Formats: sequence, structure tokens, C-alpha cells
Amino acid sequence: MTFREDLHKRSAATHGTVVLAEGWDERIQEAAATIERDSLAQVILLQRSNESDPRVDGVADLLLARRPDKVRDKDHALELAQDPIRLAAGLVALGQASAGVAGSTCPTADVLRAGLLAIGTAEGVKTVSSSFYMILPRTSPYYEVAGGDHDIVLTFTDGAVVPDPSAEQLAEIAFAAAHDRRLVVGDDPTVAFLSYSTKGSAGGPSVDKVLEAVERFRKLAPEIPCDGELQADAALLPAISKKKAPGSPVAGRANVLVFPDLDAGNIAYKLVQRLAGAGAVGPIVQGLRRPMVDLSRGASVSDVVDVAAVALLQAGGAS
Repeated sequence: MTFREDLHKRSAATHGTVVLAEGWDERIQEAAATIERDSLAQVILLQRSNESDPRVDGVADLLLARRPDKVRDKDHALELAQDPIRLAAGLVALGQASAGVAGSTCPTADVLRAGLLAIGTAEGVKTVSSSFYMILPRTSPYYEVAGGDHDIVLTFTDGAVVPDPSAEQLAEIAFAAAHDRRLVVGDDPTVAFLSYSTKGSAGGPSVDKVLEAVERFRKLAPEIPCDGELQADAALLPAISKKKAPGSPVAGRANVLVFPDLDAGNIAYKLVQRLAGAGAVGPIVQGLRRPMVDLSRGASVSDVVDVAAVALLQAGGAS
């Protein structure tokens, strides 16, 4: 069974409901039909105008109660709640949908703002970030290293949201990615904080930041194997790890790769996708109290279905 097949099977078992915010987009309409046809979830499909939607009033009350500093009064709340992106986030926050999907017709910033306004961050988390789940093609030589007969899926974080994370933010990004990997991929995370240096082979402010992030992460999640600073080959290849980082708890078996900044993460995922032919599921927003995920505006129908499946699995770990 491929990763995508397993992803869809496990998301269907959640018996959840996904709200798709941009129901006027033909790709979203087709994705909704696919999700329902394949029994992945029940679907709520929103439209551009939601004035007559009876759910708007409840979402307006939620927004007014949650953010009186941002929402002036009930009329303002009603105006905000009629926007399909905010309405979708509100339905997720109220538990009327398990997960929300938006972004096929709007920027990432709009989806994140709606999620933060209506849903808020998960307990103990201040940083909302993202991950890509990179599915390596069977032609990749890495299969000889990793072994097994299942798809190899690596988590790349962050590739879409936080431009220049601090050490504290980098630790939170890694923590959110490790948490969601258990839900989405179904295995145990092993976290590598990446750098141009391995164990003191070079120095500089970026290396110092990564080292501090590793220490912070160990306090957040002492049970999760992690190490850094590591170059990518030391993180992924046991033979290289033995030479460059002997005794590393990661030992060349990382499956969560934490990039030091957005430049590195975004460039890496696109290179692996376009040059190595890897599948890329994401960006998947992480760190919200309940899942509200973003789509690329160039997303295909299958991309929408995959992202919805991931969001449904994220919902299983929501507080």
C-alpha cells in the first residue's frame, strides 16, 4: 500500500467532516465530489456569499467572544463571519467541522489570519508553521539505505510560513512537526536540526541558533530522538553519521528535517520535488488548536484531496 493509499484509508476511518471554503472553484468542487465518492469524509462546501447561511450567526458570536480586541461589535462580527475563509475556520473552532481547507483562491496569509482569529494556537504553542510531507520516488537510491518495502516519507519543516525563526520558534516548529508526523505518517519521529555545520565543523550565528533550538526542543520533548547541528548527509545516511557525528541519537535515520530558515526549507522541498521527482503533500499548517490547512493556489484536485486527508488525521490529535 502506498503512503497516499494509507493516508486516505486512515482519514476515512476518522469519519470526520471537512469544510472546503472555496466552493466556487471548480477544483474544489471536483475534490469535494471525490472525497464524498471515496467516503473519505462528509463535506461542507461554502460559497462566496454566505449572508443567508444560518451558521454565520454562531461564528459571529464566537469571533466576538474570542477577540473583542479585534471585533468591534456584533455587526462587525457578522460581516467578518460571512467571509468564507473565516466562516470555515469558525465552523472548525465550533466543532461543526473536523478540519478546514482553504487557499485555492487566496494567499496563505488570509488562511492563517482566519485560523488565528477563530481557532487560535494549540496549548503551549505560540508559533504557527508548516510542513511538507515528501514522498520519495521508488527510483531514489535512499531506499537502499533505509530498507523496507513501504514508501519513504520525510517531513520538511518549515517550508512556507516563518521566514527567519528564532531558536525558540525553531524548537516549536520541530515540536509541532514531530507531533503531527505521528498522526499523519503513523510512525515515530526522529528529528534532525539541519545546518551547514555538523558538530562544530563550522561556526556562526546560524549554527548558534540551531544549537539553542536543539536544547529547547529537548526540554519540550525529551522522549523524541533529536540532534543538531547536522548537515543533511549526517542526518540521513548512517555511514556518514558515524564519521561526522559518532554517537548521535539520530544516527543518520532522521525522518523530520528542521531547516534553519524559510529560504532553506522552501528551496529544499522544491529541489527534491522537481529534480528527484518526490511527491509533496502540503504545505500543511501546524500549531493551531484545530486544523485549518492552506492550499497552494496552483493546487490540483488530487492535492486538495490529499491535504484534506492530512487535516482529518490532524484533527485526531486536536485538543
